[in-house]
Amino acid sequence: MTMSRSRKQPPKPSLPMLAATTAALPAVVLSSLALAQPAAAAQPVRVIPGTLAAAMKAQAAKATAAVIPASAVSTAIPAAFRPTQPQAPAEYSIARGDTISAIAGKFGLNTAEILKLNNLQPNTIIYPGQKIKLSGSAAAPAAPAPAPAAPAAASGATYTVKAGDTLGAIAARHNVGLADVFAWNNLNMRSIIYPGQKIKVGGGEAAAAPAAAPASAGLASTSAPAAPVPAAPAPAPASGSYTVKAGDTLSAIATRHGVKLSELLSANRLSMTSVIYPGNKLAIPGGSAQPAAPQPAASVTPLVPSSFLGFSYPAAVVSSANENKALLNASPVPSRSEMRNIVADTARRMGVEPSLALAFAHQESGFDQRAVSPANAIGTMQVIPSSGQWASDLVGRKLNLLDPYDNATAGVAIIRQLLATSKDRDTAIAGYYQGQYSVSKYGMYDDTKAYVAAIKAHQKNFG
Repeated sequence: MTMSRSRKQPPKPSLPMLAATTAALPAVVLSSLALAQPAAAAQPVRVIPGTLAAAMKAQAAKATAAVIPASAVSTAIPAAFRPTQPQAPAEYSIARGDTISAIAGKFGLNTAEILKLNNLQPNTIIYPGQKIKLSGSAAAPAAPAPAPAAPAAASGATYTVKAGDTLGAIAARHNVGLADVFAWNNLNMRSIIYPGQKIKVGGGEAAAAPAAAPASAGLASTSAPAAPVPAAPAPAPASGSYTVKAGDTLSAIATRHGVKLSELLSANRLSMTSVIYPGNKLAIPGGSAQPAAPQPAASVTPLVPSSFLGFSYPAAVVSSANENKALLNASPVPSRSEMRNIVADTARRMGVEPSLALAFAHQESGFDQRAVSPANAIGTMQVIPSSGQWASDLVGRKLNLLDPYDNATAGVAIIRQLLATSKDRDTAIAGYYQGQYSVSKYGMYDDTKAYVAAIKAHQKNFG
């Protein structure tokens, strides 16, 4: 037993037993209800019950007689004794695991007001160390130039992304269209931006082609012409080719070159479901479009192969893996040593042995956040999207596997759940590699056994 029994009888209470839970009542409330007994009253002779049943009956009668009437007990704790709401600071520094809604609840604030105050969106990613305002007024956009002159004044201008920024907010702040920001920066709706990143917010290379110069190939000049450009909605497209960059989309390329998306697809024998990769060369249709020329696009080596260790994966899965790889290649990510610290910190915060989480991260990717497998396993912890959704359900918020902190959180959440629901540690480790259901139904495959042995060996090194 963990607790020893004492032979000494506890002292009997000097006051009658109270039926109400006195621990929940403030001292002043109890003092106002103190049961006074005449000091000079003679104590009655105590009769010892002769049987156990009689003793129980006497005890029950005594307790009933000492019950405080409900009408005499206040149901509300006096304001002076209620816990005070923490005073909201003017500025708050984000800690790991924070969410905007949790911060609002902590200080009794409104989530929507905090988002508005900091120019954030509900899906904006926040980072540890980021500072947000909890009071004051929303920061007014930098004094914009009059709307008609904005494109010329901001031509070639750039903006450095700050924590909490979104592409939509940046576009609005600089009086430019979101589609233009996408085109100028080779971004799309799925792109992730990071503090410190430079974003073009002026015309730059996509300013506009001269009105009557359809013969110019490639991108338009970066210097804006002095003469006013006619207000035609789409300048005459130039024929030529374009090399796909990370983050490009077919619609953005078509917009940038002043051609219809359908024409771009037709010229390159593509469809709406086609996937393009950095390095692909696309024909830009124009006066003398050459639809059959750009076949080399098919020979471009994809970023992620379609097979691994003798297994081939469906085309849709491999296409998604290539998209995620391109996004990660185009984004700044932590170094391997920084990623190792992130995994260890996340494991400590979530109650998982850091050495075990580090063993998984080392085995899966070598702490490489840009790693993507043909099975579309993403990032340091190599989590596939369906498992990422499961991890999101486990932690109670949507996780973005491209985000290094969320990737670590997803992997650690899965490890924690497998440890809690598997019959032993080896089975839990095997479940991360083979799948918990598969392990329970078919047992461990030979390669799974080797994986379990590798994880255990790595953990010793990190322990």
